[in-house]
Amino acid sequence: MRGWLGLILVIFSTLGEVALSQDVGSIVSGSLFDQMLRHRNDGGCPARGFYTYEAFISAARSFGGFGTTGDLATRKREIAAFLAQTSHETTGGWATAPDGPYAWGYCFKQELGNPPDYCVANQQWPCAPGKKYFGRGPIQLSYNFNYGLAGRAIGVNILSKPDLFATDPVISFKTALWFWMTPQSSKPSCHAVMTRSWTPSPADCSAGRVPGYGTVTNIINGEVECGKGRNKDVRDRIGFYRSYCDILGIPHGNNQDCYNHKPFGN
Repeated sequence: MRGWLGLILVIFSTLGEVALSQDVGSIVSGSLFDQMLRHRNDGGCPARGFYTYEAFISAARSFGGFGTTGDLATRKREIAAFLAQTSHETTGGWATAPDGPYAWGYCFKQELGNPPDYCVANQQWPCAPGKKYFGRGPIQLSYNFNYGLAGRAIGVNILSKPDLFATDPVISFKTALWFWMTPQSSKPSCHAVMTRSWTPSPADCSAGRVPGYGTVTNIINGEVECGKGRNKDVRDRIGFYRSYCDILGIPHGNNQDCYNHKPFGN
């Protein structure tokens, strides 16, 4: 009996070691996280102290495929892409910023000023009285239906408590990762694109939408940024991505922009 028990313990121990070796934390340490998001806790950043390494790792472990799919280079490239896209959404950098513009990701956690309520009629996800659904968190998620879908996926009623995006960093990261991992209508998930588990259709190929970082930009904000030639927003997203790939020691890969893409749905 003791022999069987010992064998079972060895098996569980080995499985645990394998799981940890595949964990996002095995690629991005706390010090590397700080290097990539160097100025997120700068005194001028409204989100200082909010986006912690521990919250990122905790949220990442809730989405088993994130940063654990494919070979090591693929895993690193997906993490670089996620942090790059979200850094662009939350950047506090500028062209002549200390350490360059790509050291200032995660400076903000929500839209500033007096943004609109982003409330649209939706039977399934009606707006809570007096609540606003403007951009919050690393991906700057907006609109009541997105809050409802994200909340259902992570098991938190953020539709009635949207401020949790800006007060609970684990929830904030989880909602961004939910968006990253989830396909939407005509769009694949960002995760599928970066791990090359998405196969573009002939229509996608003719629209320029092929595996690569540029298609992730198209998923996130294609209607505004893609198919419009060279522009500063796409260039900024690419700048963050290349910076993080360099820090992680991997090639940038092909198809980084969406300058000549047609947005999804077009």
